[in-house]
Amino acid sequence: MLALAVVVVISYLVGSIPSSIWVGKIVKGVDIRNHGSGNAGATNTFRLLGWPSGVAVLAIDFFKGFASSLWISQLAYHIGSGPITFSFWDVDPFLMIVCGVFAIVGHMFPLYANFDGGKGMATAAGMLCGIEPVSVGIAAVVFAIIMFSTRYVSLASLVTAFVYPLLLVMLKHGFGWNLDGSVLLLGGIVGLGIIIKHRGNIKRLLNGTENRVSSFEPAVGWLNKEEKPQSGN
Repeated sequence: MLALAVVVVISYLVGSIPSSIWVGKIVKGVDIRNHGSGNAGATNTFRLLGWPSGVAVLAIDFFKGFASSLWISQLAYHIGSGPITFSFWDVDPFLMIVCGVFAIVGHMFPLYANFDGGKGMATAAGMLCGIEPVSVGIAAVVFAIIMFSTRYVSLASLVTAFVYPLLLVMLKHGFGWNLDGSVLLLGGIVGLGIIIKHRGNIKRLLNGTENRVSSFEPAVGWLNKEEKPQSGN
């Protein structure tokens, strides 16, 4: 139990790294949550700071989930008597899932940023890639198609979150892939969590007021505006 507690705490702390907030302060000296959509995520960073900063945030957020599920989870084998075991669940998938989930929780509710974080899409993608990369690759293609055809990042995130669990079911039962049942359960929970986190975006999409991504160049003049952030991507 000690081993599990330690890797869970480490995963949460890694997930709590507020990359967009720190990048915003380094690049422009501002808290990105006070501008644009107000969301501490890669999309808002792309809009306000441009593609170099956006890519940096996206890569860090992805790596937080990837490292937690693939590497940090394995530290449990070297702590005390090792990880606890379950007769109904393989140990490795269990550790990877738990560590990855806590990295996502850390991203959404970061300790280092007053528990005000992002929506977890990139961190979830990193976690799932560490567990089962093929399905994540297919989901990434779906995301790119929706995003570039509609210019709505939120819509692409929602569709991908809905499709991802179906991809896992298809791989396991349609193509005979050896996927632990816990991975399918995880895919459904993560997908549902991302959809719930985007409930404000869903309302704006239905109302036709959701922002589109028009360019990867930084927004002009936003730093000089007295701007109230609006909930969004």
